[in-house]
Amino acid sequence: MKILITGGAGYIGTELCSRLMHHPDVSSIRVYDNLSRKNFNFFLGDHKLTSKVSFAEADVLDSYTLRKEVAKVDAVIHLAAKVTTPFADQSPHLFDQVNNWGTAELAYAVEESDCQRLIYMSSVSVYGSSEDEVGGDTPTTPKTFYGISKLNGERHVERLKSKKAVSIVRCANVYGYSRSMRFDAVINKFVFDAKNVGRVTINGNGDQGRAFVGINRVVDFMEKLLFEKDAGLHYDLIDRNLSINDVAYSLKEIFPAMEMLYVDQQLSLRQIKVKPDSDVLDLIGENKETFLDELRFFVGKMA
Repeated sequence: MKILITGGAGYIGTELCSRLMHHPDVSSIRVYDNLSRKNFNFFLGDHKLTSKVSFAEADVLDSYTLRKEVAKVDAVIHLAAKVTTPFADQSPHLFDQVNNWGTAELAYAVEESDCQRLIYMSSVSVYGSSEDEVGGDTPTTPKTFYGISKLNGERHVERLKSKKAVSIVRCANVYGYSRSMRFDAVINKFVFDAKNVGRVTINGNGDQGRAFVGINRVVDFMEKLLFEKDAGLHYDLIDRNLSINDVAYSLKEIFPAMEMLYVDQQLSLRQIKVKPDSDVLDLIGENKETFLDELRFFVGKMA
C-alpha cells in the first residue's frame, strides 16, 4: 500500500509514520507537510526513517501539488490542520481556510483519483460542551471556530462515502511522549511544567472535564483502521475522561513538591466528556495501563 499522510511531520504524524514504515503491507509513505509549526523533530532522533519514507513540503491549500501527490497513492491519512486546545476561540479565518477548505481540496483530489481510502482526523470539539457524556448519536454543536471548522471538514469527507472508503476519527486531547510532541496540549504542558518549573497553572476551579487519549493508542487505532476492510464512517477516539484537577493531583503523586496555581478559581469552565466507543475498543481493546503509570513513563522519557 502506498500512503500519503498530510501533516505527517506533526505530533501524531511522526509517531504514525514511525509505526507504518515497518508494516510489511506498506510499500511507501509520502509525508506532506508545510512545516508551519517550525518543528523539524520529525527528521531527528534515534528512529531513522526508512527508505519507504519521502517528504514533500507543501500546503493542503496548494491544490495543484495536492492532486499530484494524491494521484500516486492508495490511501490518504489527513492529519494536516490548524490545531488548538478544545475551547480556545481564535484565528477564525485560519481555522476555516486550513481545516474546512483545505479538507475540501483534499476531498476533491481523492474523488478525482484512483485512491480508494481516506481517513480524516477530526476532533471531539465538534460535540461542543456538555455536562453529560457525549458521543455516538449526540448532535454535533461545536462552540468554537476550531470545532466548527473541523465539523465542516467532516462534511467534505462524508460527501465521498458512496464513492470511496472513508472514515472520520473524532479524536480526544492527545498526550504522551513524542519527539514532535505539542506542548500546548494540557497534559504535555503540565508534565513539562511539573518537572521543570515545579508548578502547574490551572484556569478556573479545575473541575472541568476533558476527554483524553494517549499518543500510542492513537497510533494503534490508526494503524488498525487503515487496514480494516469493514471500516465505519465515524469513530470517537478516547481513552479516559479526567478533570484538570485529576491530571494535576496525579502529577503531584510523582512530584510531591509541585505547586498548583489557580487563576480565576471562582469560575466553572466549559467541559467535554466523551463516551467510550465500542467500535474503537473492538479494534484495539481496552487500555490496561493506569493513568499514573502512563504519566510515570512519560516523565521518564523527559530529559
